[in-house]
Amino acid sequence: MATSSPLLQTVSTTATDYWNDSCSVEELTYAIGHGAVGATTNPNIVLNVLNKEMHLWEDRIRGIIFENPTWSEENVAWKLIEEMAVHGAGLLQPTFERHAGLKGRLSIQTNPMYYRNCEAIVAQARHFANLAPNMQVKMPVTRAGVEAIEESTFHGVNVNATVSFTVPQAVAVAEAVERGLNRRAAEGKDNGHMRPVCTIMIGRTDDWMKMAVKRDGIDIDPAYLDWAGIAVFKHAYQIWQERGYRVRLLAAAYRHLGHWSELIGGDIVLTIPYDWQLKINASDIPVVERIHNPVDPKIVETLYAKIPDFRRAYDADGMAPIEFDGYGATVRTLRAFIAAAHDLMAVVREFMLPNPDVK
Repeated sequence: MATSSPLLQTVSTTATDYWNDSCSVEELTYAIGHGAVGATTNPNIVLNVLNKEMHLWEDRIRGIIFENPTWSEENVAWKLIEEMAVHGAGLLQPTFERHAGLKGRLSIQTNPMYYRNCEAIVAQARHFANLAPNMQVKMPVTRAGVEAIEESTFHGVNVNATVSFTVPQAVAVAEAVERGLNRRAAEGKDNGHMRPVCTIMIGRTDDWMKMAVKRDGIDIDPAYLDWAGIAVFKHAYQIWQERGYRVRLLAAAYRHLGHWSELIGGDIVLTIPYDWQLKINASDIPVVERIHNPVDPKIVETLYAKIPDFRRAYDADGMAPIEFDGYGATVRTLRAFIAAAHDLMAVVREFMLPNPDVK
């Protein structure tokens, strides 16, 4: 194991955990060596893993196709996602056992095309939760997704709320998890193994503010926009400290090193792509607690005054669940995740129906 990397210092000297934002064997092995205690996947991540490690999976793709002669490319693609997640969970199993089930989980994402269908999300979540003892299940913070989070939690699924960018989304997740946990307790079910997390994709929050400013012709210092996601996350963390929610906050979607350094010290999870792990570990930024350092009030006040969608993201009551599906960052991310799922099916199609014009 590494002895002095900034990431290892982060997890060994503060309450902050980090996960590898990939199920790639090479990347996850590196991350575990630098203190990672979890990992995550989604269709886009699986695509990237295949681009990098196709040699590890091409025989298995052919095997799935051969073993299931009536399956569609969608069936094969999701079976591949499951097997890649299970393999990653196996790499994390020692961490899971060492921490008595409180760490060492692999997050697998439900089909993003189900974002409007609570029943479909819950059914797939319960199936995924049984693939390995250390499986965590990602589901979107849409209107239906919030309902699914409560129901899945009630059924004992460790959820990872994703497609989430705002304080009101995070609060809706926290309240849904509380309801699910309380329902379990009322029926005498054990909650000791439950370690739910709620993602705020802070880099995508920044992305959306930049897009909204460009679309609406808003005049603002562009450097302020790189603080939007951090401001949202720190405000959510403050609310968590006041209310004592049992779901743990998770920061994702890295765009700059501040997305790590400004959150150090929180009792949170940082899920970090491999390339950003390398950048962090090559940096000379001191590893000191900054989670309680407020974002410059001038920056927050300017963002709040000039960008309506920042107000919606920052205020705990900035949106109702019925508005989540139409929020710009939600729409953009769902479109990207759904496109990645279709792209993954296209990869499978090349194995099922190879181009006859090419030898």
